[in-house]
Amino acid sequence: MYHMVHYLYHMVQALSHTARRRPAPRERLLSAAVSYVASYGLQDLTLRELAAGIGTSHRMLIYYFGSKEGLLRAIVEEVESQQREFFARFSVDLSVPPREAALMFWNRVADPSLANNVRLFFELYGQALAGRPGLEGFLDRIVDAWVEPLTAYAVIRGASPDVARADARLGVAVTRGLLLDLVATGDRKAVDAAYQRFLSMSALTAG
Repeated sequence: MYHMVHYLYHMVQALSHTARRRPAPRERLLSAAVSYVASYGLQDLTLRELAAGIGTSHRMLIYYFGSKEGLLRAIVEEVESQQREFFARFSVDLSVPPREAALMFWNRVADPSLANNVRLFFELYGQALAGRPGLEGFLDRIVDAWVEPLTAYAVIRGASPDVARADARLGVAVTRGLLLDLVATGDRKAVDAAYQRFLSMSALTAG
């Protein structure tokens, strides 16, 4: 159990360190781009139009991100990193019941303010599956980056490693599936009910 807590603690430290060591100009541009997407989405914006929207030039975006695909990938990866950091910060607190922790996390990832970022995630996911240039490697750890901390979370609460890993993978699949449902249908009440039902069937969070 100790090494699992140690893993989650160091995951928090690594995520924070990554944010600190990112070059300041790139960090500012990326933060602005994440906020822009959250507020307005992307539709068919060109890189020049996106640059104008966040108060910079397309040359600066090319310099720091290489291409429009590189920028969009960075936006998705940044939001994912923020979500993992959010999870890791409370996951080591054993006083928080697993069901409460799961609901906290769901409310975070399903926040309406992130709907455009979620849409972008699924757009890039599909494009990467289709082999779009500029998205090479995007899928390499798109599942395991979540399975690993979720497995550690379950193990320190008593699950066996094999069961914890299977449950973690199921949790990733269900959460992403319901997020896709949410952005496709907009039916928050029905999606929340489905998530609650999933939790009631989970050995870790039932009760």
